[in-house]
Amino acid sequence: MIRPETEKVESAQASNASSEAIVYTETVVFAPPEQYAADAPYQLAIVDLPSGERTTVRILGKTPADRVSIGDRVTFVSEDAGVRYYRKATVPAAEQTANIPRPLI
Repeated sequence: MIRPETEKVESAQASNASSEAIVYTETVVFAPPEQYAADAPYQLAIVDLPSGERTTVRILGKTPADRVSIGDRVTFVSEDAGVRYYRKATVPAAEQTANIPRPLI
């Protein structure tokens, strides 16, 4: 049973998730904690949100073609147990960063 307070928190977190972001850095996890062993290998990324914040997300997809690189655009898919899931956007690479200033930090 979900308590109303918990449902409100999860709903608020999901609504704060941006629909698009830019990959700041990424890594592929081959040796995960035990509870995620069945998911390996999987990709994690730190992304720049339009608000200027950065957050850690999980990238959906297992094949090298599904993986993201620094500077790629990603789109929000869902949030589960506090983990935000994003997927590589289908925008051509040349158009991804054309008008998006990125911090040098």
